[in-house]
Amino acid sequence: MTTILAIDQGTSGTKAVVVGPDGAVLALAEVPVRPAYLPGGRVEQNPQELLDSVLAAGRQAVAQAGRPIDAVTLANQGETVLAWDPDTGRPLTTALVWQDRRAEDVCADLTDHAARIAELTGLVLDPYFSAPKMAWIRRNLTADGVVTTSDTWLVHHLTGEFVTDAATASRSLVLDLDAVDWSPELLRLFKLDGERLPRIVACDEVVGTTRAFGGEIPVGGLIVDQQAALLAEGCLRPGEAKCTFGTGAFLLANTGEHAVRSTSGLTTSVAWRARGGTPYCVDGQVYTAASAVRWLGDLGFIGGATDLDALAAPDSQGALFVPALAGLAAPWWRPEATASFLGMTLSTRPGHLVRAVLEGVAAQVADLAQVVARDLGAPLTRLRVDGGLTRSATLMQAQADLAQMPVDVYPSPHATALGAAAMARLAVEPALSVEEAVPAWTPSMTYEPRWSGDRAAEFLARWRQGVNAAVDRVAEGPVDRVDGADDTGSDA
Repeated sequence: MTTILAIDQGTSGTKAVVVGPDGAVLALAEVPVRPAYLPGGRVEQNPQELLDSVLAAGRQAVAQAGRPIDAVTLANQGETVLAWDPDTGRPLTTALVWQDRRAEDVCADLTDHAARIAELTGLVLDPYFSAPKMAWIRRNLTADGVVTTSDTWLVHHLTGEFVTDAATASRSLVLDLDAVDWSPELLRLFKLDGERLPRIVACDEVVGTTRAFGGEIPVGGLIVDQQAALLAEGCLRPGEAKCTFGTGAFLLANTGEHAVRSTSGLTTSVAWRARGGTPYCVDGQVYTAASAVRWLGDLGFIGGATDLDALAAPDSQGALFVPALAGLAAPWWRPEATASFLGMTLSTRPGHLVRAVLEGVAAQVADLAQVVARDLGAPLTRLRVDGGLTRSATLMQAQADLAQMPVDVYPSPHATALGAAAMARLAVEPALSVEEAVPAWTPSMTYEPRWSGDRAAEFLARWRQGVNAAVDRVAEGPVDRVDGADDTGSDA
């Protein structure tokens, strides 16, 4: 019966949750971090700020809980990378955030190898993933130290170990997905073959101990953030899916212990490695969800995310939004694409645009759900959701309407931390099964579709025309258009 300190180090903040033996949240602390959004699609963070936020949030939560902690776990951003000195732990560069696009030239140089990279990794050759950013750092910033994802650096500061978990490693573009090991062939392609790389550990492994939060506490249960949420929401069987509405929106579906290679421009990763098994998941990404809402606030349309339902018009009056504020991810993979409002008239008001942004995010998730269904060979029947934006009834109803399926809202805003806590429990309780480690839950709200199938299909057809226009604006040559889920990703 363990009490876990679960730390969720995210893009816009670090959350520390103390989780009791029954899965109840006993204490919570949050420390904001602010990425720097720079010209040219560059997004970076101060590594010291990330570490300080982990330590501060963790210590605050432990103090609030007022009870001994039996294990510490960390969920991480996944594809954020930096160079650092392994002897001193000192960062040698800023942290390049997963949204950062500066490694596009690295990917362009490897275009001829894209098919082979996809075959080995289950991923798409894109700057979103870790290896292109790692290679860019080596080309442009420093040849010193080691270059890793942020989790390795943070865990090193906590424990002195040099590790990463299997799920995070599978987001790198240099992991052989079937072998779950670093690929010498891929490392050569990215010119990273001379690098010292962290040991890949199972997610249910104790990797070391830390004294950062009082006493000598085991550290284990390491997992990447989206897979942690997949676990927390009980998506343990093939075909079960969730979408996290955070800085971006991330739809993941469990595929079991078969690493499906998407035919539709989605990506495949390790869901987790635990109890000797390695389930996989397919996933699709919307780069801007809460960050699009923040953008609306910066423009003065809303004061914050809590204003969405009050300020969104009941109908967009024909206004459409393509949420490509940081490019388009799956299934288009057009990092140069830009966002656009369409269908505006002199009668369009701010409330219509707020509504259009929410429907644009929901439309992209709905499109991903259709593509995921094709890769799975069966339609999704329900969608489990978590994240801060699930508090918007307008967005959640739009999601149910456009995806044409019930949307079950996870009852806690801490899905990632609770998933990491479940994995940490597996690390320190060897007799526990994965199913036993994940507490059962009941949706806080279920949104049923109100739109007819025809209305949803008509909306998505118009919305895809807007996406095609965004893609055409940046295309250097002929582009296969996206005319529906059966054709999505044909050029990915």
